[in-house]
Amino acid sequence: MTSPPDDAWAPPAGASPLPRASAPESGESSPTTASQPVSSASPVPTVPFGEPPPGPVASGPVPPQAAALTPVPAARPARRRRGASAAVVVLLMLVSLLAGALLGLVGHRWLFPAEGGATGLPTPDQNGAEGDPVGDTWISEIAAIALPSTVYIEVRTSEANVSGSGFVVREDGYLVTNQHVVAPALSGDGEITVVFSDGTEEAAEVIGSTGDYDLAVLKIDRAGLAPLVLADSDTLAVGDPVIAVGAPLGLSGSVTSGIVSALNRPVTVRDPSAGDDDPSTYINAVQTDAAINRGNSGGPLIDANGHVVGVNTAVARDSSSGGGGNEPGFAIPSNQVRHTVEQLIETGQATYPVIGVLLDVEYEGEGVQVHTETVDGSPPVTPGGPADEAGVGPGDVIVAVDGAPVSQPTELIVRVRSHLPGEVIVLTIRTDDGEHDVEVLLGEAVSR
Repeated sequence: MTSPPDDAWAPPAGASPLPRASAPESGESSPTTASQPVSSASPVPTVPFGEPPPGPVASGPVPPQAAALTPVPAARPARRRRGASAAVVVLLMLVSLLAGALLGLVGHRWLFPAEGGATGLPTPDQNGAEGDPVGDTWISEIAAIALPSTVYIEVRTSEANVSGSGFVVREDGYLVTNQHVVAPALSGDGEITVVFSDGTEEAAEVIGSTGDYDLAVLKIDRAGLAPLVLADSDTLAVGDPVIAVGAPLGLSGSVTSGIVSALNRPVTVRDPSAGDDDPSTYINAVQTDAAINRGNSGGPLIDANGHVVGVNTAVARDSSSGGGGNEPGFAIPSNQVRHTVEQLIETGQATYPVIGVLLDVEYEGEGVQVHTETVDGSPPVTPGGPADEAGVGPGDVIVAVDGAPVSQPTELIVRVRSHLPGEVIVLTIRTDDGEHDVEVLLGEAVSR
């Protein structure tokens, strides 16, 4: 069994600008219609969220401390001095008062070195309200911004009706969603309707899509929209608060909250109804515990600044759970979204980086092995390709990408696809002569 060539998705270059966030100052899946199993580096079955709606769809003080006072010695009666001026007396009084104040301050700090507690750490009261670090009302505030720019998507064909979510990325009518949400209409047999939070509807057309990234760009005939800003997902940290906005199970305008529970999670998504030749989606995913379900596909994952940090696309689901639990969800990072969407708007298609090798999925040793033989007419290393030029040969084992260990073909592909064509990555390979690093200039392939 072999993996497909290392097709790794490529962010586009030189495309239409999208709103950009400014840098801060300081086991098996449970297949359902239009759902797909997802696996991670340690196989985690997941399913995406677009599916037919289940029936009619709803339109629409710091504790007081004892004062540390430094006593001031009682003043002796002053000897009368002939000729002493009142100004001199006033000056001496001022000096005495200033000295007393300074001695009191020093004594207080010596006796009570910390205001917060025994360890000197700040107390919750000193830092503001306890609980959410960004305040108690941030979710409602961000939701008020996001909901008018998040849409419910209905796809109707002669064979199926599918629903999902999406959001505005440009004021002149461009929206983003998942490719698997609009896939039934890509053949031309279907209608796509976008429903806004105020109940208004618009017909939409697909400008471009890519199964490799599971992203699609829609265009509607409306201007003056309020786009959501794509954040720099490289600044995300585990534990950051996020909200997921969309239409789970057809319930439009739904908001759930959680945190970023993991980053750089290698995940693949494949439509169970697709043939073996159809590509999988490889995602270097943002993992979240914010509740997301089928129908959330294509909706935004938003940070506490109101910026989009990912596009919700899949959920891990254990076949024994039957769903409904706290399954982790996965989102496509916003940096990847930006590159791909700009390219889709500009050219209607996306590209992705490749290294030009076939990977042996049956290899059970450490790292990921390049095939030793030609498979179905394809050589293990593409002659003249990036890996070949870098000195990678058949049977070599790739153990790390840019210093990060890889243990499965999926993980390797995801790591490669987190880069752009034309970038240089460092592969650590093991050969008969031992381990060494090679620099690989990534090639480019057109997404299917």
